[in-house]
Amino acid sequence: MIDLKNVTKIYNQNSTALDQVNLFVKKGEFVSVVGASGAGKSTLMKLLIAEEKPTGGQVIVDKWCVNDLKNRQLPRFRRNIGVVFQNYRLLPKKTAAENLAFAMEVSGSPRDEIAECVPQMLDIVGLKDKYDRFPIQLSGGEQQRIAIARALIHEPALLIADEPTGNLDTFATWDIIKLLLKINELGTTVVLASHDREAVNAINKRVVTLEKGVIIRDQEKGKYMI
Repeated sequence: MIDLKNVTKIYNQNSTALDQVNLFVKKGEFVSVVGASGAGKSTLMKLLIAEEKPTGGQVIVDKWCVNDLKNRQLPRFRRNIGVVFQNYRLLPKKTAAENLAFAMEVSGSPRDEIAECVPQMLDIVGLKDKYDRFPIQLSGGEQQRIAIARALIHEPALLIADEPTGNLDTFATWDIIKLLLKINELGTTVVLASHDREAVNAINKRVVTLEKGVIIRDQEKGKYMI
């Protein structure tokens, strides 16, 4: 699913975000990427969605070589990747259902497919009863669940979650973690970047630790040990 070979990302002579990183993630895995601020987590996430390209080495995601992607290929590449950020990035003037529908409309999905899929996705994230609520009428945890539903709307093989619980309280955080685990159990590969020690330890799955752009620890059923 993901194969990074000797990946280096240099922004300038004083900033090496990643240094000779090798990482292989199998289809269906759940991997937490941890590390202090500036360790390289966000850069790694950006490489996986082709928002950045490596300075050196090779990034393979779902058989696509990110190094060689052309701009015209990006929509097709990203269609199979769901992305969730710390900031929910919902459209404020659209309801929960409309936010999901819009994500399908821009990719050309037919109306009957949208009408069938949107309620199903809201049900999966436990918000079917919030169908007509606007983001301002939802809690932070509910907004993030809508954002996750939007990321899953095209049934991606890979979900990238970059600090998805960073703005949430403990209760909402657990809701999101349980949802991510449920999504993984359904077959989606999940890569989670997180500062949340308790959440990562509770997940009890593979943990990759970054420090100053280098992987210093890669443990199956690991712990957040920084």
